[in-house]
Amino acid sequence: MSISIHWVRTTGPLISRIIAALFGGYAVAALASVAVLALPMSKPQAVLTGMLASFIVYACAVIWVFAVRSATKAWLGLLVVAAVLLPAAWSVW
Repeated sequence: MSISIHWVRTTGPLISRIIAALFGGYAVAALASVAVLALPMSKPQAVLTGMLASFIVYACAVIWVFAVRSATKAWLGLLVVAAVLLPAAWSVW
C-alpha cells in the first residue's frame, strides 16, 4: 500500500507542527527554566520562578507553532528563541 503524494503534502506540515510543539516547545521551556537560574536571586526563588515560567513558555511555544503560516517558520522561531536562551542556560550548567 503506497502513500499518496497528496496525503504527504497535506499531512506532513501538520505532523511537523505537532512534533515542533511537543519537542521544540519542551526544549525551549527547559532552556528558559534553566536560564532563570542565571538571574541575581536566591537559588530556591530562581528554581520556583523557572518552574512556573516554563509552563507559560511551553504554552506560548505551542500557540506560536500553530499560529504562524508555515511549519518552517514555526521551527525557525523555536530555533531563534532556543539560540537566545542557550548562552544563559549554558552559563548555569
